[in-house]
Amino acid sequence: MNEDCLKLTTYSGERQRVGGAFFADAQLNLFGSREIATSVLLRGVEGFGLKHHLRTDRLLTLSEDLPIVSIAVDTRPKIETLLDDLQTIKHRGLVTLERARMLRGDISPLRVPEDFNEATKLTVYVGRQERVYRVPAFAAVCDLLHRRGIAGATVLLGVDGTAHGQRTRARFFGRNADVPMMIIAVGSGERIGRVLPELGGLLRRPLITLERVRVCKRDGELLEAPHILPATDERGRAVWQKLMVYTSERALHNGQPVHRALVRRLRESGARGATALRGIWGFHDEGVPHGDRLLQLGRRVPVVTIIVDAPDRIAASFAIIDELTAEHGVVTSEMVPALTAINDDEQRGGLSLSRYGF
Repeated sequence: MNEDCLKLTTYSGERQRVGGAFFADAQLNLFGSREIATSVLLRGVEGFGLKHHLRTDRLLTLSEDLPIVSIAVDTRPKIETLLDDLQTIKHRGLVTLERARMLRGDISPLRVPEDFNEATKLTVYVGRQERVYRVPAFAAVCDLLHRRGIAGATVLLGVDGTAHGQRTRARFFGRNADVPMMIIAVGSGERIGRVLPELGGLLRRPLITLERVRVCKRDGELLEAPHILPATDERGRAVWQKLMVYTSERALHNGQPVHRALVRRLRESGARGATALRGIWGFHDEGVPHGDRLLQLGRRVPVVTIIVDAPDRIAASFAIIDELTAEHGVVTSEMVPALTAINDDEQRGGLSLSRYGF
């Protein structure tokens, strides 16, 4: 099945509560009751939001409220219905909507849409204990992508979510077999298109999304600047932009991991927010897939830092990113067609999708 879908992403704090429950739990309860095709809750290692309060796992006093990111993907009608319910849950944070293509079930050879040919972001959703010929599914997917010449992939471990419409949360005692994981890879549209049927044959119940991106930097080399986007589209709806920086724990800038230096520099610059997510497995360019085989955090694991802001502010943030990724990492740029920022009783932006062709 190949269909248009929407990706709903929420950036908030781990300890945020609504009523007598944590916001993240209330949100995932909603995803489960609406049988969302796939959703995943990710725990960040460092970041800041609208109030510029630094959250980090480096210091115990600051790690009590780490950043979290929830991602939900389904058809446009299901996500739009979900939005009505989500907006009744009062919370603080950032909410974005993005367009994507969703592939599930039998995946036949696919010609990637023309506007995806610049570069394509491939996201594969698998279960934590899902296996392919006795090999963890996430490792099998990374091995396949590496063999087919995809430049890199990052595996992010979820702590809660839905898989094919069913709620699957991690528990201390239990196999947690179906708790979702995300495998994010970026490559040329042509190569991504060629590997899709193999991914479909590899996985028992494949669920994959495709999104259009631009690769701005790779291994310190500037390839292209981020897209130059207007503040609004022709109908006056706001246009937003996202940068994603793929590095690793061992990539350093002045002796500090790049992602930590980046979060602090962006915070000082007045950027709207940034969130760093630590992966458990992955590879980059010529390096073979690696990480911690026991799903423990290690110094060689990949890290993804996400920045979402208005296009004019993205230009300033990219200058900082360009400086800190002079030797390491991959940087991509994407358009975000809808965003709302909620801070106490104040709400900015909206979730009506903008349109801008480029």
